[in-house]
Amino acid sequence: MNGAPKLDRLDVRILSHLQRNGRTPNVDLADAVGLSPSPCLTRVKRLEKAGYITGYGAHVQLEKLGPVQLVFTQVTLSDHRREDFIKFESYIRNVDEIVECHLVSGGFDYLLKFVTRSVVHYQSIVEDLLEQRIGIDKYFSFIVIKSPIVKDFYPIEKLFSSHP
Repeated sequence: MNGAPKLDRLDVRILSHLQRNGRTPNVDLADAVGLSPSPCLTRVKRLEKAGYITGYGAHVQLEKLGPVQLVFTQVTLSDHRREDFIKFESYIRNVDEIVECHLVSGGFDYLLKFVTRSVVHYQSIVEDLLEQRIGIDKYFSFIVIKSPIVKDFYPIEKLFSSHP
């Protein structure tokens, strides 16, 4: 990030703790990272202002609300000009059931993650995408049977510590 403050190990520890529990009281956060509350709060505010912390939210257990179906989909576009990628991404950005989109290297162009009510619901969304003529040449669907491991946090301290 341009103009963003350089992070030290305490900033990284703060980010690591907050991503696991954004509702941690400042006093507890300060204790966990080895600071007094006032400097800890100052650092958190600085991290928010610099854009390292983009928001706080709740993790919702969707299955408690009702049945859901996760589907990963590989998408290959017909053409590979810049405007083809822009057209595709612009359209799918507004499809609420697509919760992740990754442009990837390899045998296809995009990996999408859908959250739908059912396989039938998923298929209706895909059919609508195909009707929109947004450049999809082919797609392959992978229906998720079970997700034994889903982490809602990143290993920030391992990724960005000063130790190899």
